[in-house]
Amino acid sequence: MTTPSPTTDLSADEARRIALRAQGFLGTPDRRAGVRGVLRHLGAVQLDTISVLARSHELIPYARLGAVGRKKVEDAYWTTAPPGASPARPHAFEYWSHAACILPIEEWPHFAFRRRAYRSRPHWNHQLPDGTYDQVIKQLRTEGPLTATELGGAKKTSEWWDWSGTKVAVERALMYGEVVCVERRGWKRVYDLAERAVPADLLHDELDDAECLRRLVGLAGQALGVGTRADIADYHRLKGEQVDAVIADSGLVPVTVEGWGKPAWADPTALETPPRGRHRTTLLSPFDSLIWERARTERIFGFTHRLEAYVPKPKRIHGYFAMPVLAGGRLVGRVDPAREGATLVARQVTLDGPKAVPAVAQALVEAASWVDCTDVRVERVDAPELREPLLKELADL
Repeated sequence: MTTPSPTTDLSADEARRIALRAQGFLGTPDRRAGVRGVLRHLGAVQLDTISVLARSHELIPYARLGAVGRKKVEDAYWTTAPPGASPARPHAFEYWSHAACILPIEEWPHFAFRRRAYRSRPHWNHQLPDGTYDQVIKQLRTEGPLTATELGGAKKTSEWWDWSGTKVAVERALMYGEVVCVERRGWKRVYDLAERAVPADLLHDELDDAECLRRLVGLAGQALGVGTRADIADYHRLKGEQVDAVIADSGLVPVTVEGWGKPAWADPTALETPPRGRHRTTLLSPFDSLIWERARTERIFGFTHRLEAYVPKPKRIHGYFAMPVLAGGRLVGRVDPAREGATLVARQVTLDGPKAVPAVAQALVEAASWVDCTDVRVERVDAPELREPLLKELADL
């Protein structure tokens, strides 16, 4: 692919601020749009099973909007609207994007390329007993919407990977697009036939791959503000060649960024006005889209981000669920949190020097209040000389 000549040169600091504004961390948040506004602005909110302070899909809007109620977050994703409308129109659906993600329902047509790809190739190690797929579809048609448990059970044994035939079938149907999840009950997916749950005006696979990819590349560029080819591809887990095929027609414009060393593309709207406004101070989920891509996080923030939940405990450096701390548009530390009753426990705190102490203390206190904790206890501070200043700052808040 021949990249057009860049029309704009950005400093590293300008690129960082553009990225922060694009992700909703710089400037006044749109509280009227709320959680749904955050979802549509980001284009994807990652789901994950780990819950320490809260689940990641709750932490994403909290980081941008502040202490929005956790029930309000769930309702915003999964409650159909408007109330009493017939048929009820969902706001979101769950599908494979960057990972398992909550996506705006309007984007259903643009994942047709991925549904087609799943349908066209064998992709599953799990065995699917004969007739199970058709039986699941029939059961959903007559009894749905249903959870995997209601369909007959998700697992054959207690092992997480040992799915039942029913679970294999319904997950395959989800990937193919015959089944959709537009609701979770607790942490369980609720499966329904796409023909019943997806609004009729969106229920189609008419868009060809190029049109789907143009849309997703454009959305990724808007959500990132500015990014390299790899950054943009990673957002919805596209292949580099898929990005190459459509980026010239995606609406993004080529730019150069000081110190990046690779061509970059920007949302033209992000270049129209300098990013200004108030910075958020907050704990970030390790699955936050601001820091999804490790190389990008290092390039923009000089911060090495790694989730250590799946690292053997003796080999962990920063802790099981170390949450980066964002303050003043920088990543200034990490907190590995836990909850014990009404106490938020900072099992391990890493600080980027004395100047980070007030921000980390503020982030801890705000997070504690959000999850209804009345106390904060600090166990370990990597720089021992900063322990007392941190405790004093916490006591003063």
